[in-house]
Amino acid sequence: QVQPVESGGGLVQPGGSLRLSCVARASSYSIYTMGWYRQAPGKQRELVALITGSNIIDYADSVKGRFTISRDNAKNTMYLQMDKLKPEDTALYYCNRLVAGRPVLGWGQGTQVTVSS
Repeated sequence: QVQPVESGGGLVQPGGSLRLSCVARASSYSIYTMGWYRQAPGKQRELVALITGSNIIDYADSVKGRFTISRDNAKNTMYLQMDKLKPEDTALYYCNRLVAGRPVLGWGQGTQVTVSS
């Protein structure tokens, strides 16, 4: 199984922006449904955004209007543009492939996003 690699996290002030990247090397990447997850301390991992192979997109209510998911199939890469960040967005962010709504790849190390003044 391909293990995705996330990057782009960091420390940002409330209202700031970050862009996360996820690389998943697989020959059929372009048809995969891919998703961004996050896990805050003491909380369960949650799906925040997904994008299908046909570029159908969905977001968790908590990030709608602030986060934008996209993909570049030529680079086997998915992105998460995060704007108007809030302290409650602080979490370890992961990406994964979804099949029938469930993650199917091994989890990578994630990338830490911390929103704090």
